[in-house]
Amino acid sequence: MNSLSTNQFGRLLIWSPILPSTHDVVSNNFGELPIGTVCVADVQYKGRGRSKNVWESPAGCLMFSFTIQMEDGRVVPLLQYVVSLAVTEAIKDVCDKNGLPRIDVRIKWPNDLYLNGLKVGGILSTSTYKSKKFNVSTGIGLNVDNEKPTTCLNAVLRELSAAACTLRREDIVAAFLNKFENFYDLFINGGFRTLEELYYKTWLHSGQRVIIQEKNENQVVENVVTIQGLTSSGYLLAIGEDNQMCELHPDGNSFDFFKGLVRRKLE
Repeated sequence: MNSLSTNQFGRLLIWSPILPSTHDVVSNNFGELPIGTVCVADVQYKGRGRSKNVWESPAGCLMFSFTIQMEDGRVVPLLQYVVSLAVTEAIKDVCDKNGLPRIDVRIKWPNDLYLNGLKVGGILSTSTYKSKKFNVSTGIGLNVDNEKPTTCLNAVLRELSAAACTLRREDIVAAFLNKFENFYDLFINGGFRTLEELYYKTWLHSGQRVIIQEKNENQVVENVVTIQGLTSSGYLLAIGEDNQMCELHPDGNSFDFFKGLVRRKLE
């Protein structure tokens, strides 16, 4: 962590060889920890995922959580996109710094990280509201050195480089915190639009065609829409074949967000 250059994030770091959940450590002790505290574990056996899913994370995975405090609730949902982008850019920075081939980790909306078509990580942000501020706990899981059940960063790196080189979890954490603090300042001061161009270069969905199933009386009608970007509230912005702009929301039931999108037409 000698390469850490932040002013706030990661200045207090809690490490444990094994924990139920790094996310629970920071969220349950939010009031007693300085903002920007990071908790890292080598092994996690009750990691928190979306829809109350529980994840076991073996050795070789990078698992950490950290705290943020925000005042504007309208931008809290967009924070996960800033975090996702900081992860992908941090991995590139570590590769560049060590003279390694770049690993092209991409973002699958809203909070998954993919490499060569396979999931290698994810982000979870939760928040509570207290004393007119949003206390946000954000957790990140990234498969750095364990090829199961899909693949990992170092497995792909070995395919790209003949040299015996590996990415270290601590280097990625430091690079992430450096990158995130920079991105977060841009985000808070200028809005997500300051990061949109880079985000769209990194995500998987520009121009993606999605089938929306909608009920019309007693029939289910399928409509095709094309993703254009994100709305100001953080949902997917799409256009239909009738040139009608719409906002796509998850239905809250499907494990894969793109299998259960609900369309809301925009004026």
